[in-house]
Amino acid sequence: MARESGDDSRPVPIVDQSTRPGAATRLMIFVIVLIVSAIAFVLFRERLGDPFLLGLLGVLAMIGIGFLFTAAIGFIQLTPRSTADELARAFVDTMGQGLIVTDVKGRIVYANRAYAEMTGATTAADVQTVDGLLSDSPEASPTVYRIAAGLRDGLAGDGEFRLARAIRSGAEQGAHWYRVRARTFKVPGYRQPLSAWQIADISAERAEQERFFLDLQKAIDHLDHAPAGFFAADASGRVTYINATLAEWLGIDLATFTPGSTTLSEIVAGDGMALVRSVKADPGSTRNAVIDLDLATVGGEALPVRFMYRVTASRDGAPGPSRTIVLNRNQGEDASADLRASEVRFTRFFNSTPMAIAGVDGEGRILRTNAPFLSLFSPAVDRDMLDRRVKLETVIHPRDRAAFETALSHARHHRADIAPIDTVMSDNEERHMRFYVNAVADAASGEGAEEAAIVYAVETTEQKALESQMAQSQKMQAVGQLAGGIAHDFNNVLTAIIMASDLLLANHRPSDQSFPDIMNIKQNANRAASLVRQLLAFSRKQTMRPEVLNLTDVLADLRMLLSRLAGNGIKLSIEHGRDLWPVKADIGQFEQVIVNLTVNARDAMPDGGALAVRTRNVVEAECASFGYRELAAADYVLVEVEDAGTGIPPEVLAKIFEPFFTTKEVGKGTGLGLSMVYGIIKQTGGFIFCTSEPGNGATFRIFLPRHIPEIQPAKSPDDAGSAEVVAPVAKAAASKDLSGTATVLLVEDEDAVRMGSVRALTSRGYTVHEASSGVEALEIFEELEGKVDIVVSDVVMPEMDGPTLLGELLKRQPDVKFIFVSGYAEDAFARNLPEEAKFGFLPKPFTLKQLATIVKDMLDA
Repeated sequence: MARESGDDSRPVPIVDQSTRPGAATRLMIFVIVLIVSAIAFVLFRERLGDPFLLGLLGVLAMIGIGFLFTAAIGFIQLTPRSTADELARAFVDTMGQGLIVTDVKGRIVYANRAYAEMTGATTAADVQTVDGLLSDSPEASPTVYRIAAGLRDGLAGDGEFRLARAIRSGAEQGAHWYRVRARTFKVPGYRQPLSAWQIADISAERAEQERFFLDLQKAIDHLDHAPAGFFAADASGRVTYINATLAEWLGIDLATFTPGSTTLSEIVAGDGMALVRSVKADPGSTRNAVIDLDLATVGGEALPVRFMYRVTASRDGAPGPSRTIVLNRNQGEDASADLRASEVRFTRFFNSTPMAIAGVDGEGRILRTNAPFLSLFSPAVDRDMLDRRVKLETVIHPRDRAAFETALSHARHHRADIAPIDTVMSDNEERHMRFYVNAVADAASGEGAEEAAIVYAVETTEQKALESQMAQSQKMQAVGQLAGGIAHDFNNVLTAIIMASDLLLANHRPSDQSFPDIMNIKQNANRAASLVRQLLAFSRKQTMRPEVLNLTDVLADLRMLLSRLAGNGIKLSIEHGRDLWPVKADIGQFEQVIVNLTVNARDAMPDGGALAVRTRNVVEAECASFGYRELAAADYVLVEVEDAGTGIPPEVLAKIFEPFFTTKEVGKGTGLGLSMVYGIIKQTGGFIFCTSEPGNGATFRIFLPRHIPEIQPAKSPDDAGSAEVVAPVAKAAASKDLSGTATVLLVEDEDAVRMGSVRALTSRGYTVHEASSGVEALEIFEELEGKVDIVVSDVVMPEMDGPTLLGELLKRQPDVKFIFVSGYAEDAFARNLPEEAKFGFLPKPFTLKQLATIVKDMLDA
């Protein structure tokens, strides 16, 4: 036990077993040295002699006497005292917290006076360890046990616990809070580390915290029941706090409100966020602003309010948290109800209109704006710029600022009609704007309004795009009509040439000298017919036989052909999409599309490269992501043809689908390839687009509508059905008998085609009556009293066309057999025929054998 203080008023520890280690060891060494010296004297006495030993003993005696004297006066200490140890011990003994040190076996090494007073110990025997003192307390034992377990693993620990009464009996009544900390440390002279426990009474600290929380709760309660709304938001606009008043206005249930779950943009209606974002603080400062806007309630209603908005910014200028007081503009007694209602209606109208509005003075400086104006021209204009009275011309392209200055001059002179200004954004020429400048009448007297003019701004980017799209569509349609008309007339000429060639070939043997010339004429006529078919494909008037296709199978069958077309220097890859939807298209025409795109890609990669053909499904919701304005939202099957070629310049890209446009050398291209592709896809009901950058290749995207089979009720054999082609163009075998004895009424306005057809049918044994128009055909039909087995008629004729002729004949003879001959596709006129009409179709140009074959097949049917 430590000594009592006695005359020394310094506090002393109640237990101190920490004696200075190493003193006993040094004493033992000293004794051993003396014994060894005595033995040496005895052994070497005779050799050294008595005089020497007496002198040595005298010297040692003098050293001993000097040591005893200096030790007595404190000049020399056997175990020197450490000043640092004394300072540390003095500090620990005066601590207000209790401190107890134990060894690994739980024996007390040291305990300061504060620990004894806290635990009520008066003697060393009364001192207990912390775990021994609190092990029976259910409130404290879990915390103490956890810390003790951590100490065994060398881990420091701490904890707090509440006791119903103080540890020391006789202390202040009532509950007490304690904080316990413990850690291990090493001490020289001890093999095992010691454990230091600190315990402090924090009841006063906890009481102060409770008083603080009560005051805070009262403040929050006052804020919740304030007549004004209040909310706080972080730098990203997430609402971290909202008072009960504002929550009630907005219909928010505070019981389910989670800080950060609602954003400011969710509760601000319309373009009000543009007003909020326009308030920006300088770096390292705060900014206050008053904003009139509408909030959106949970029920979707608009709540007119006034924001007392305060925003901060960090030193680097990044936006910080904001605090906002919200005033309900539907409430208050500071103005009459009518005046307040008028103000609310005007503010709502001003900020909710879809048109951007700004008031400018005579110099064109912006005085005030509405929310859509800030939203439209952000970040070019914000509230800081408004405070500095920037000119509105900053958002107008420099080339049109003179026009705006002229309009502003007219406004200063109070002209009523000022022409609008069409321009583009100063920082983005892709965005088109139209400005309307109106003079302010109040400015004439120099009193009242500050504004010299009110400027209305409307974005016309979408309108300009639609105008451009319409112009392009009309141009393509006009070119298509021209191409279709040319093709129709040219088909008549080619039909006459081919039929005349067939008639000549029928009268010449292969050994005749003129036979090769006739064959050359026919072959070139067929080449011309191929060009005409491309023109018809572009004008979407070619003959198509659509069927339900699986594009995976179609492309798999084309793979070998595409590989040969691409050549050895190009790596072709075909990537099939999974579970492709079916499409309805003409398989021959679709294959021609893919072949044409492959050949174009090959020509764009003269040094070789990679060509990829990919397919996949595109759902309706994904259409908008492509950014094609013409693409209607629907389900499509997408076919992409992507090459790694030289790319297409923008000025060329706008014309690639126009007929006869080509960048190839003269004689190496007709310019009809991509126009034919365009027409085939359009006639199928799909869309085709091309994206490219010079040097980065090109990608053609084909969108084919998803085919959904229609479930139709079964028809009886007697049902007439709709207009139907019953006899397609036949490819008769050489051995088929094409002769006949039927009566044929041939109607054709083109003399050369009619004469050739008459000769062809007559040579096969038919009786042919010819007419040059539909009116003449009806007269002949009446003269023959309807004794006509089949009618072969052109579609486009003067006076009466083919479909009208068929309608008249059906009135006279419902079972008449009819064949249309035309350079257009049959679906171009079939939709205008009566539902009960059935007919055959022969596209121009045709050969004599094709004409005879379809007549024979139609008669047999």
